[in-house]
Amino acid sequence: MYVPFENLPEESRIWIYQSNRKFSDAEFSEIETALQTFLEGWAAHGTNLESSYQLKYNRFIIISVNQDVQAATGCSIDSSVEFIQSLEQKYSVDLLDKMNVTFKLGEHIAHKPLIDFKKMVKDKAVTENTIVFNNLVNNIEEYNESWEVPAIDSWHSRFF
Repeated sequence: MYVPFENLPEESRIWIYQSNRKFSDAEFSEIETALQTFLEGWAAHGTNLESSYQLKYNRFIIISVNQDVQAATGCSIDSSVEFIQSLEQKYSVDLLDKMNVTFKLGEHIAHKPLIDFKKMVKDKAVTENTIVFNNLVNNIEEYNESWEVPAIDSWHSRFF
């Protein structure tokens, strides 16, 4: 059951999928429609999941579930991953590879394989103050506080 994102409690579980390329506005509009349809029918053991999404920067798909109403289970999580995989196929993008880093270069959002990001650190093309997207956040509270942070304040700090 879809609910507005701002209506979910801060402890709601969250999953962030980053695209290896920017989606067009038309693609993002299609994805939004598909997400709403998916979330309306998303259930765990026959019980609808109170869930929502956000789309950010034409690059990120954020899905959240209020675990206090009904917890996402293995099968329901599998169905969400299958949904994301269907988006990957339809739009020829990579949304599940966690070995990539997305960060800000001025107003531009850059996406690089981890090995290239490490090289950029070595070459001082990015610094500890570079804003990175910490997609390892677990809930809405962490998302609000720790998703867009200086590299030094995230797991990326190990490269400096």
